[in-house]
Amino acid sequence: MKFLKNNICTILALTLILSVVMMSDASAASVFDTARDKLSRLFKDTKNTLFVVGGFGLIALAFQAIFGKLKWAWFAALALGLAVVAAAGKIVDYAASDTGDKTTGITGGMSDTY
Repeated sequence: MKFLKNNICTILALTLILSVVMMSDASAASVFDTARDKLSRLFKDTKNTLFVVGGFGLIALAFQAIFGKLKWAWFAALALGLAVVAAAGKIVDYAASDTGDKTTGITGGMSDTY
């Protein structure tokens, strides 16, 4: 028992290394493809929710700025932030594309912009 307590990190590291080495390439590719697809879908869904909440925020900040309760800079900052979020998918596709044509992006990537 003392051996296990003293060497648990080494045993776990060796187990992890051996399991990664023994895995086939097909299973690793499918895992990463699934993770990429799920993260892409999560990004798109989160972006849609953010636009709905941000739209209501823009309306509220516009009314407050018109009546002098708030600075116009806050309204402009929220509008600029929503514009950056709208372009984020295309920016990621541009940066991550390994093809010569940087305008098309990755097939099945996050290539949606508003």
